[in-house]
Amino acid sequence: MFFLAVSNAHAQTRGTVEVIKDPRIDTLAARRLEGGSRTVISSGTATGYISTDGYRVQFFSGGNRDQAYSAQERLRQKYPDVRTYITYREPDFRVRAGDFRTRLEATKFMQEIKNMFSGLFIISEKINPPVQ
Repeated sequence: MFFLAVSNAHAQTRGTVEVIKDPRIDTLAARRLEGGSRTVISSGTATGYISTDGYRVQFFSGGNRDQAYSAQERLRQKYPDVRTYITYREPDFRVRAGDFRTRLEATKFMQEIKNMFSGLFIISEKINPPVQ
């Protein structure tokens, strides 16, 4: 009976936990909660840069890096004002174009390039603001 009283008393003892974290985590969490579809990004000297939800057209996906850069260059030659983005997610390179605010804009662009590339997709993701 004495053993049960001691173990029961020990089980009710509470300790303290000290959380050590970077204060920027709270700032990022607050921005995420209040931002909705917009995110404020601060990188290097460019502060106040705003990205928003939008669309891009994916026109290449494959495992060959040279082919990805070649596809990017073919699109740049015909559409020099359209930004292109190459990402790598094992095992594929993906090449996407545009910073379209609406799906309709992305669809129109996709129709323009459908003769140049096969397997086109519209991707919803964070986009960059227009160049001013």
